[in-house]
Amino acid sequence: MGLIEGLEDRREFLRSASLVVGGSIVAGNFDLEAAATGAVSPAVDARRMRELADWTMLTMQTPNPVPYAAEIFDTRSGVSLMRASNAVGPEHDPSAHGEVWTIRLACKKLGTSSLQGYTLYTTCEPCPMCMACCLWSRLDRVVYGATVGDAARFGDQILISSREVERHSSIRCEVTGPVEREHCLKLFTNPTMQAVFKKWKTDRD
Repeated sequence: MGLIEGLEDRREFLRSASLVVGGSIVAGNFDLEAAATGAVSPAVDARRMRELADWTMLTMQTPNPVPYAAEIFDTRSGVSLMRASNAVGPEHDPSAHGEVWTIRLACKKLGTSSLQGYTLYTTCEPCPMCMACCLWSRLDRVVYGATVGDAARFGDQILISSREVERHSSIRCEVTGPVEREHCLKLFTNPTMQAVFKKWKTDRD
């Protein structure tokens, strides 16, 4: 799996099987508004989601095109901690969904199992496994783009909403979405991704 510290080397990026960006190197993601108030406006949520979706679209040019990626921000400062795409294929790990994979990398970076004080953005609503991981990691918020119902149009899904998972938990986590849904849906309808979906379906059948 290719590992990228920023997007300086595009050739290396295009050779990567999955994508990872760690740390506050995504300098434009520092938000004075969040740092000053401890709150994030809908406009900031929308901008972060668009940027994440645009970054995820770059996977269409790699050997591991995926519509799923996540990014974790410090809730108060707005500094980006970790961003990564789905790594199920390159890791040979069915649990390495975008959210779970990003949470694993973020926790490893911090040396803790708790992400209290952080917010996760994801291009698609977390499945029950991913939402459970968000809860166990004590994230403050989860913000999603496309819905789990949208994803079900293109492949297998467990059709339980993130809010439903949170409601059945003793752990509280604010769930916001859909945000920039149409923009995130472009990841699923991209011709490269459509060809991959077709192959996945053929392989399953």
